[in-house]
Amino acid sequence: MATDSNKFQAIISHSKEYGFIFPSSEIYDGLSAVYDYGQWGSELKKNIRDYWWKSMTQMHENIVGIDAAIFMHPTTWKASGHVDNFNDPMIDNKDSKKRYRVDHLIEAFADELEKAGKKEAADALIQEMESLLGADDMAGLKSMIEKHNMKCSVSGTCNWTDVRQFNLMFSTQLGSVSEDSNEIYLRPETAQGIFVNFLNVQKTGRMKIPFGIAQTGKAFRNEIVARQFIFRMREFEQMEMQFFIRPGTEGEWYEYWKAERMKWHLSLGIAAERYRFHDHAKLAHYAKAACDIEFEFPIGFKEVEGIHSRGDFDLSQHQKFSKKKMQYFDAEINQNYVPYVIETSIGLDRTVMMVMSEAYCEEDLSTAEKQDSRVVLKFPAKLAPVKLAVLPLTKKDGLPEIAREIMDNCKPHFRCFYEEKDAIGKRYRRMDAIGTPFCVTVDHQTKEDQTVTIRYRDTMQQERIPIEKIKAIILSEIF
Repeated sequence: MATDSNKFQAIISHSKEYGFIFPSSEIYDGLSAVYDYGQWGSELKKNIRDYWWKSMTQMHENIVGIDAAIFMHPTTWKASGHVDNFNDPMIDNKDSKKRYRVDHLIEAFADELEKAGKKEAADALIQEMESLLGADDMAGLKSMIEKHNMKCSVSGTCNWTDVRQFNLMFSTQLGSVSEDSNEIYLRPETAQGIFVNFLNVQKTGRMKIPFGIAQTGKAFRNEIVARQFIFRMREFEQMEMQFFIRPGTEGEWYEYWKAERMKWHLSLGIAAERYRFHDHAKLAHYAKAACDIEFEFPIGFKEVEGIHSRGDFDLSQHQKFSKKKMQYFDAEINQNYVPYVIETSIGLDRTVMMVMSEAYCEEDLSTAEKQDSRVVLKFPAKLAPVKLAVLPLTKKDGLPEIAREIMDNCKPHFRCFYEEKDAIGKRYRRMDAIGTPFCVTVDHQTKEDQTVTIRYRDTMQQERIPIEKIKAIILSEIF
């Protein structure tokens, strides 16, 4: 897998410089693997979330949304298997005391092999790792690490402990006095909030199978080696949908949702060759099938979304632990059953990183007369944080007043930005850098004929249009 670390670092720098993403608590030297979304990053993230939500709950008549609490009864996580099985294989270097997630350590080593021109060896290494992970062969993983002389990045030694499992859930106490408090967990996924509300939604919504329940929200995982910017964080946001179906139909619905989710990704304007499906080498004991949609980031192909055929495991487990029947009466076949589930689970932060990676572009605009360049974020207009920038050419002669009228007419319909400082060329460059697809310039001709110059971000072409057409042109591009 080819990587472009220079582009990845440029995206990280650009994200901070232009108000997209900041290191959390930066004035106190930050907090590892935790990030804050700035003024434009929060708008981009919201637009992606809203686009996903609309595609699920508005475009499908049989899918509804909920917003479950982050705190849940601790038995929830016992039933779901997270208390006993939500683990990752870890290994410690005895000299540096640094802990690594085994797959990350091996993947980093494989990346170095590929950079050295040894792609076949790198691919073979990853294939061997997946085979050992699939077999839960901890001793084999350690042997593999030692055989290839994989070194700790801090100590530079290969003095490793045995590989062991490490639970990823954050625990905390519920109660005002520590002696009387109960241990609970910050949710590591949003899915269980859907499963425990299955009966509530089904009955109050009079939902008929097949139907889905969607949710977006924060989740928390105590990743030991969180890395690669916002790709893997300890606090992140998911967009998940659980689709409840009649047993025996899981094969066709699994293929349906694979196709539907890929269609959604392609609707972002990203070329099909930038995606691929990756079937899981190791299935959970209850799973019928599972795959990931991977995107080609500058750091290589990485998972963005998972599609899983989960059988009736989740509802059956909650039925067992809660002693409440999690069944559905299917009038069409006159039968009670615990529904099967197809899950689609996409990382919102990873999707932000995906959209940023695809949009980031450095362009050389030099001519024989002068050197020139720009950095531009070519977001789809529907996702861009700002849709329209309104720029009066000067701060006088009544131009700001006209520009403000345009702002007042457009801002109820989409996000607008007003600026009158600096030369118009500099203002265009700033708007390019935050991905604004349209700029309109109000000049002295505007006072004469009620027209403005509209500039298109991607082509930088300009044309005169009547003021009255601005709103319609932009609305046609963002819906």
